[in-house]
Amino acid sequence: MSTQPRHIQLMDTTLRDGEQTQGVSYSPDEKLNIAKALLQSLRVDRIEVASARVSDGEKHGVKRINDWARAEGFDGRVEVLGFVDHTRSVDWIVEAGGSVMNLLTKGSEKHCRDQLGKTLQQHVDDILKTIDYALGKGLVVNVYLEDWSNGYRDNRTYVFELMDKLLHAGITHFMLPDTLGVMSPEEVFDNLGDMCQRYPELHFDFHPHNDYGLATANVMAAVRAGINSIHCTVNCLGERAGNASLAQVSVVLRDKMNMELSIDESHLMRTSNIVENFSGKRVSANTPIIGTDVFTQTAGIHADGDQKGGLYKSKLVPERFSRIHSYALGKMSGKASLKKNLELLELELSEENQKKVLARIVKLGDSKQTITTDDLPFIIADVLESKSYQHIKLLNCSITSGFDLESTVSIRVDVQGKQHVASGCGNGGFDAFIDAVNKVMKLHDYTLPALVDYEVRIPKGGHTSALTECVITWDCEHKMRKTRGVHSNQVFAAILAALRIINIELHELGKDKVD
Repeated sequence: MSTQPRHIQLMDTTLRDGEQTQGVSYSPDEKLNIAKALLQSLRVDRIEVASARVSDGEKHGVKRINDWARAEGFDGRVEVLGFVDHTRSVDWIVEAGGSVMNLLTKGSEKHCRDQLGKTLQQHVDDILKTIDYALGKGLVVNVYLEDWSNGYRDNRTYVFELMDKLLHAGITHFMLPDTLGVMSPEEVFDNLGDMCQRYPELHFDFHPHNDYGLATANVMAAVRAGINSIHCTVNCLGERAGNASLAQVSVVLRDKMNMELSIDESHLMRTSNIVENFSGKRVSANTPIIGTDVFTQTAGIHADGDQKGGLYKSKLVPERFSRIHSYALGKMSGKASLKKNLELLELELSEENQKKVLARIVKLGDSKQTITTDDLPFIIADVLESKSYQHIKLLNCSITSGFDLESTVSIRVDVQGKQHVASGCGNGGFDAFIDAVNKVMKLHDYTLPALVDYEVRIPKGGHTSALTECVITWDCEHKMRKTRGVHSNQVFAAILAALRIINIELHELGKDKVD
């Protein structure tokens, strides 16, 4: 008995079935680039790129893919859906430079009778005429049995008679779709197992859909039943709930069933991003394998477990997919999460400063701010620079700005235990705040120093939700001083920097001088 793992062939139909996703239509250039990514980088076994007779533009796009594939050694791995129309689909595919036709036939009696209005024998006669013509033109012919899952359930005698009449027609793959995604794993195993046992000499493909969210589970059942070719799409694209996910299928077959695949997993994420951008269909952040969050630990206890011995790791390590593990920073963060991010940035902090930074992270997380590793240097610099001076505290601040209108500010502050309310106006929110706070500080014989320079930065990640760092240079009686403020809103970052210079100077002046 052979101990070698079975090789499972994957046929990707992102460019054909995936394009039936609501609102998705690829340009010829987009199709060519996706085809290149699938065959050349990801190394899928076969791709289905179009339906015949759609348009002249589509024919031109398919020809470009076929010409490229032939030149790069991928001839025979590009397939086009054809119809039972004798010469028309075949001629279209040949003119587009194709070498493989996937012929769409009726795999259920209901489709044959109600949609075509024909008997089984009439349909078979039409199929054989189309196949004979295609083989005469040098095409390889595969056959879809459309709606096979319902056809097998409702009248399997029809399915068996259709198969028997096509057995010796020169068909390479018999492709069995669960067209409406109605099958359970048990039904897949039983029904496909029956097909494989009845026709052991034939090569069957399974084409699942995901209407019940069972596509990947159904693929596993199909492989257990003896199927060696699976159809899928990138990012689960397809009609309604989509097809089986290429990423999920390939990883599950390797990890859970010890199957051999041609797929280069390191290109799964890149290919997903290409299809996401070209299709306009966004991938959920928690999508297995390819979601942006799936290799991010949020809870501090998980980071602690990984720090102490990889307690929360599995075979799904991000390095397999050219990704990295990250540890989210926020109100759920613990010391281990912070340490992991400090290691990534190659930074070291004392235990005391780690506690201060973590306290600031948790406080920011409580206000629902998203904190990234790129934000962390700003937070660290802000915490390490800050002193515990609290001579002035901002209790409340409201800023109103408008286009071609002066900005106004209302503030409530505590200065040495005394609360003040003030308003100000100016050319922008920060200018209005300075007007208001100067009115308050005048009561304490203090005026803000002159502003020399004002610099605003966001982390290199460039996220719109990123923290903002504002560094202000002040002329403090001809001595230049810089203060820093960090906030998700750049105006409030500047306000925090202004409050810091007030606290520093009040501390140096001494409490008695301001009372």
